[in-house]
Amino acid sequence: MSTASTTHDGDFANRATFAGADRAKLDDLDGVDVAIVGAPFDWGTTNRPGARYGPAAIRRGDSFGAHASRPHLPTAIDPFEQLRIVDVGDFQLPLGYIEESVAQIRDGITRIASQGAAPLVLGGDHTITFPNAGGVADVHGHGEFALIHFDAHADTGETQHGRLLGHATPMRRLIESGAVPGRRFVQIGLRGYWPPPEVVAWMREQEMRTYLMTEILDRGLATVVDEALEYALSGVSKAFISVDIDVVDPGMAPGTGTPEPGGLTSRELLHTLRRIARELNVVGADVVEVSPPYDGPGEITSILANRVVLEILNGMAERKVADTPA
Repeated sequence: MSTASTTHDGDFANRATFAGADRAKLDDLDGVDVAIVGAPFDWGTTNRPGARYGPAAIRRGDSFGAHASRPHLPTAIDPFEQLRIVDVGDFQLPLGYIEESVAQIRDGITRIASQGAAPLVLGGDHTITFPNAGGVADVHGHGEFALIHFDAHADTGETQHGRLLGHATPMRRLIESGAVPGRRFVQIGLRGYWPPPEVVAWMREQEMRTYLMTEILDRGLATVVDEALEYALSGVSKAFISVDIDVVDPGMAPGTGTPEPGGLTSRELLHTLRRIARELNVVGADVVEVSPPYDGPGEITSILANRVVLEILNGMAERKVADTPA
């Protein structure tokens, strides 16, 4: 068994913490609501690498400065006042070794979740959702939460170049392992030219619920999300959110390895994520596929990914405030 360790000063790490959150050790999370951790991993990519630099870039995408007060304008809620949020740094992963890295990530996520904290993982390519959601399932129970997946791609390939692990396969591995059954999956924003018909047929057999961008355009995003949540949460009360930044149109998020035109707007994604985190009991989340080398001088993808994390945290804080007796 590979054992995870973290650092705030690794090969691809950034010394700053997310939004100035307190630093913490992986095994010292008593009383913590959310533990932010980076997974600087991109050896599962099939196109453009660079997502190993994502965690540092997402942390840098903060225009407020460390320890700044940041009440959310629509709600006046500061998630860092309502939730105990810490940053445990980045996993120290063996460069190029997929199986060993996946095992270490899963060990670390399991250790975070077993202490009662929700892991919020900064990726990294989408391979990491297999150990992220798998580690949460090891603690909260296999089949005991829904997975809400935002992406341009289904990530349900049987293999990737003959290998079981890669960013084209994590959702299939989660289903096959029993960690997240197909009926607990909803996927929002899919489009483009993959996967092939035989994989789509397998997805239907697993009872996955998939919402293509064409359906979102025809029916409206809010209606689709209503239906998606009702389906995925039938019989469970918890959720894991996985956000591949390429769900957003590359005109608004160019810094990613597999851009696909015609996606959601950044506003649509942020609004929807806050809504989901407010309405559901989020036990884990990840934000993946941010590749800073392709982001351009404006770093707009890194900034967007930073706000994705903040909106999830704001939704979780709203939920806590609503549940707190006056």
